[in-house]
Amino acid sequence: MQNLRNPVPQEEARQPTTIGGYTFAIAKALEQYGVDSSGILRAAGIPIAMSNDPMVRLSMPTLTRLYSMCVEVTNDPYFGLTVARYIHVSNLHALGHGLAASATLMDFCRRLERYFRIASQTAVPMLSVTGDEVTLSMNLRVPVCGESQDAFIGFVVLTMRQLYKTTFNPLRVGLSHPRPREGSAPYEKFFCAPVAFDQAEVSLVIAASDMQQPLSSACAELAQINDDVATQYLVRLDKSDVISRVRKKIMDFLPSGECSKDRVAEALSMSSATLQFKLAQNNTSFHQILDETRRELACAYLQQARRSVTEAAFMLGFTDASNFTRAFKRWTGVSPSEYRNAPQS
Repeated sequence: MQNLRNPVPQEEARQPTTIGGYTFAIAKALEQYGVDSSGILRAAGIPIAMSNDPMVRLSMPTLTRLYSMCVEVTNDPYFGLTVARYIHVSNLHALGHGLAASATLMDFCRRLERYFRIASQTAVPMLSVTGDEVTLSMNLRVPVCGESQDAFIGFVVLTMRQLYKTTFNPLRVGLSHPRPREGSAPYEKFFCAPVAFDQAEVSLVIAASDMQQPLSSACAELAQINDDVATQYLVRLDKSDVISRVRKKIMDFLPSGECSKDRVAEALSMSSATLQFKLAQNNTSFHQILDETRRELACAYLQQARRSVTEAAFMLGFTDASNFTRAFKRWTGVSPSEYRNAPQS
């Protein structure tokens, strides 16, 4: 019997994994077709009593096997698009709740870029801006079945419509799997945008103007709380992820005003030189991570009306508000008060 904490078969344990809560959406999609989801899950080797704990994972071979069975029993080559309609933000745990509390679609995508590994380790998301277009691309680390691609990109678009406006549509969609023999019409109807297949990356192209509009569901404090939880889970998911581990310790130590490289290295049971070497292998440094973490937390704090600029400064380890103001101007080009009073993008 497989361990409910980790239903990944031993031979697949070292492969990139996906959050187990994802199966809730697949089960609901199967039920729509009148199919007994418990039987399909059992046949795919997945425990029926799957937990939504982010530490309960599915390997990509297991997920691919499950999707193959689903397509066979439903006779629907577009089954992934159906699953997209049943994925709820809660299925992605802290990441999902953070996405729902994002200030803008740009904030949504940046959060997805940083914490996507909680949902899946199979791809690396990247944001790029070209002129008046923003592209969210997914660089696949391993082959990912078409249904999984469809479900994820479909979920992103549907969630953006829910958070932003029902009439929102992307400019273009790119998928790495082949176009189904039955045609692309269901994709074009779903996304209301041109869809290209056999692409090098899975991608979503959005108008920059849409990315900058404030979302009515935004809650900076809730978003930050879930970001903190997401960071903790990233550390637990991958002990070799030195960047997430350093970032977590920085977040722990900043309010005390004693957040040095030596202290963080000691907390991680390594020497300062070893920490510096490991970070250099990842093309970064302690100072860079410290600066980026402070900047991101500063922006989050200033979006919370209940926090004063002085409180934000001390929570970030600055000895006085003037030092914080100088640092914030270096990060953003504006003062903390100007940032707080400006529309967020």
